[in-house]
Amino acid sequence: MKSHREKRSATNTRGPPSGASTRFHFLLAALPPSLCGVRSARASARPPAFLCRPRLPPARRIAPSVPSAMPPPLAAAAALLTVPVFPAPRVRLGSSRRERPAAVRAAAALRALPRRLELWPQRLAAVESTPPPSSAPPVPDSSSGLDAGSGGGGSGGDGGGGGADLGWLKVFPHVLTASMANFLFGYHIGVMNGPVEDIARELGFQGNPFLQGLVVSIFIVGAFFGSLGSSALVDKFGCKRTLQIDTIPLIIGALLSAQADSLDEMLLGRFLVGIGIGVNTVLVPLYISEVAPTKYRGSLGTLCQIGTCLGIIGALSLGIPSESDPHWWRTMLYAACVPGFLIAVGMQFAVESPRWLAKVGRFDDARKVVESLWEPSEVDKSMEEIKAVVANDDSLSSWSELLVEPHNRVALIGGSLFFLQQFAGINGVLYFSSLTFRDVGITSGALASLYVGITNFGGALVASNLMDTQGRKKLLIGSYLGMALAMFLIVCGISFPLDEGVAHSLSIAGTLLYIFTFAIGAGPVTGIIIPELSSARTRSKIMGFSFTVHWICNFLVGLYFLELVNKFGVGAVYAGFGGVSLLTALFAYNFIVETKGRSLEEIEMSLSPATPGKRE
Repeated sequence: MKSHREKRSATNTRGPPSGASTRFHFLLAALPPSLCGVRSARASARPPAFLCRPRLPPARRIAPSVPSAMPPPLAAAAALLTVPVFPAPRVRLGSSRRERPAAVRAAAALRALPRRLELWPQRLAAVESTPPPSSAPPVPDSSSGLDAGSGGGGSGGDGGGGGADLGWLKVFPHVLTASMANFLFGYHIGVMNGPVEDIARELGFQGNPFLQGLVVSIFIVGAFFGSLGSSALVDKFGCKRTLQIDTIPLIIGALLSAQADSLDEMLLGRFLVGIGIGVNTVLVPLYISEVAPTKYRGSLGTLCQIGTCLGIIGALSLGIPSESDPHWWRTMLYAACVPGFLIAVGMQFAVESPRWLAKVGRFDDARKVVESLWEPSEVDKSMEEIKAVVANDDSLSSWSELLVEPHNRVALIGGSLFFLQQFAGINGVLYFSSLTFRDVGITSGALASLYVGITNFGGALVASNLMDTQGRKKLLIGSYLGMALAMFLIVCGISFPLDEGVAHSLSIAGTLLYIFTFAIGAGPVTGIIIPELSSARTRSKIMGFSFTVHWICNFLVGLYFLELVNKFGVGAVYAGFGGVSLLTALFAYNFIVETKGRSLEEIEMSLSPATPGKRE
């Protein structure tokens, strides 16, 4: 029979127990000697007591299972990730700690949020001041845009014409197929711009502005629910299969709308289409960010904005015969089924996201995708980074994690960007462009909307060439400053006693400048930078949350825009839009980090270490 002292001695010789302390012990064993002294001695000793006092429950900490061959910078980042910053109750080694209730964790996270926001600019400055690793792919030349993948300019005779640097051409068919979903988004925005009066007349609610507005806005309500549920679909089926599944409500909704003989059928069809669009708006930028090579991720991400613009232009062009044929709207809605079929078939030949494949344990399939789409020099490094990040996902993520650092910061930034984007007035201009142009003498709603669509498309093309050269942050700030200037021109043309011709010219120029500058930065960058800043574990949920905020604000702007115009006038409303644009430029300057030229894993490792704080 052993004495109590002998039992304690035997217990202490067995090494660290399971639980949180085992994670710290393993991480210290993986660190290089320069960080933790003698590696073998540290690996066999119990971890210091302060490391066994985690600030959060073990299930909520991001504690990567670090491979022994992990490069020192990543191992150091992993160690920083697990060292607590603020004091917490002491936990006995080897004991199982009961998790605090979710409500308590949420309240603690909300109380800590102001301090997190104060420290966020310091984190961004540290990340931006750290140059990309030497193995990172080179950023394209500022004058080349997407063409950088096919040119080279070196002193050798090969230039860039070797087969290894196909760049964006390899991945382009895959992301183009996915971005057809954004074409459908734009198409359904524009399809109701003109024929809504004919629909109201045929279905029996002519002269009822509320019901006419409901036919338009029910689409947004469906998109709200679609974006809210998109995360679960992506986590379970992956981006590729979810895009195919999502064509079901898109096609059925379009058919119901086209064949509608009553208001109820029209509303149901529009609602189903909205659900499909809500899922796709989350899914497409997520898919592109995870499939595209780092070198071209920003430029290829602008396909979302380009697809939306082409969809609006396509709907407006196809709607021209509706001015003479009151039943043409049915043909327009039937036509919306075609892109849905093309997406369902085309995605069968597209690749799955390598990050999702690795997340579900299919590392061989993930490597095949990376080898087929990315440059050979990136394959090994990228797979190591993906495996290191995926090792954090030892359990399914939950929505409550968006209240925990570092996910809460990115979720707050994503929601804020979409909130500010919508209240800067973009959909007030898009949905009611005919009203704006009518005030300056252009009475044709279709012509006014076509001007808007073409200008939007031109700005998106410019963005595709600047995204990976000038960077996301510069484009976002410059875009909102340009939008503020455009609103100032419109207010001058409407509110000041100027010559009628000058006033009309200022208003039209301001409106087109607003759309153009929006398409350069505020439109495409918002959808690109949110998945880039998000961690692999919560990326789909942060995207779903951000787009849910987008649809709520979209609905509110569409609901109250006309009422505000009638009450305060176009000039006052547009002055408010300009003020929000200036506020957003200031927000982007202080809270957005530049992500060009960095892989998603590099960005995650840079932003994930615990914020510097004072230990008591």
